[in-house]
Parts: sequence; C-alpha cells; structure tokens
Amino acid sequence: MAGTVRDCGRVILLNGTSSAGKTTVARMIQQLRPEPIQHVALDQFRDGLPDRFRGLNSPEGTPGARGLNVVPVHAPGGPSEPEVSGTAIHFGDVGLRMLTGMRHAIAAFAKVGNDVVVDDMRLDHNYLSDYLAALAGIGVTFAAIHCDAATLNQRETERPGRFPGTAVLHMHGVHAGCIYDVEVNTGTMSPRQCAESILAAERTPPKPCAFDRLRES
Repeated sequence: MAGTVRDCGRVILLNGTSSAGKTTVARMIQQLRPEPIQHVALDQFRDGLPDRFRGLNSPEGTPGARGLNVVPVHAPGGPSEPEVSGTAIHFGDVGLRMLTGMRHAIAAFAKVGNDVVVDDMRLDHNYLSDYLAALAGIGVTFAAIHCDAATLNQRETERPGRFPGTAVLHMHGVHAGCIYDVEVNTGTMSPRQCAESILAAERTPPKPCAFDRLRES
C-alpha cells in the first residue's frame, strides 16, 4: 500500500558546490541519527549513465553532450579577484531526464516511509522548482553546505578526477535564490558539528519551513 503523507519519511536535502563536504556531512548524519536514513547522491545517478553519455567538452549532438557534459569555462573575477578557470556541468536531454527521475525516485523512497538524506548541486533554478514539485507533501529540511574558496581549492587538488577551479566557479551560483532551514560551513565547522546543526533543524523545523516559503515566493 502506498504511503500517505502521515506515513511518509522525511528528506534532508543538502545543497552546495562540489568539494563542499556534502557527502561527508551526509554520512555523519547517518552515523548520528537514531533512525536509519538512506543516502542518495547526484554522483550515484551520474555514475549510472552509460560512459558515452558522460562527456568531457563533447560537441553538441554527441552522446556526451546529451548526458552530463563537463565543459571548460573561464569566468571574470571581481575588482580585486583573479579570473577563475574551471569546468561547468551541462546537462543535455538525457541528463535532464535522469535528474528528473532522481528527484522522483527520492520522493518514492520517502512516500513508502524511508527517510532520505540527499546531496546535490542546484546548478539551475529549474532544478529547485522540480524538487518543490516532486517532494510536495513530504517533510523536507533544506540545508546549505558552504565552504570558503581556499578550502575548496585545496580539497579539489587532493581529490582524483577533479578539475581545479570548478568548485569555486559554482560556489555562489548553487545558492542563488535559495531559502534554507539551516546553513553550515564545512571550512569552519567539523562534520559532526554540521550534522548536529542539520539534525537539530530537522527535529525542530522552522515554521514555515524553507520549502513552504519557496513555494510561496
């Protein structure tokens, strides 16, 4: 029997740029939370795409461009900041369909009673709109995962398969237009402190919660 709203699990949605520490915080939430919570990550769904649909600067019309395409970019810095070089993530029709499926899969988990912690990057305003629709009727704690640029750059250089400058390139854009229930900073807080803050917000959510305020805005 399908879960009703009363029977639904809860969702904790972590949003932040790459290398901000979302996965580390999600795993700490799993360790600290008394009840089990399923971890769902964008990376899991990305890795489920066929190799040919995960592109690296793939030309338009090719499978790599239709899925998830990593594209080199250069962004001008501010008055006292240097130009930023890195990579942007572009999703084609196959990639966008995968993202929609991921959000509805998260909702399906919750609707049968599973609690879910999600780590994702809101790279486009429409992604958040899709979450608001897919998770209607489900309790959501929306958490920002922040980190300073120097720490992001250091983490990125230490992680295999990462392109330096990418995390900083996205660090402001992923949060643009978002309203949160709780915000943490992995550059100044330990994973445990971040997880404890998020779990406190889950236990005592603000009224109205962030998703309700976003739906009204």
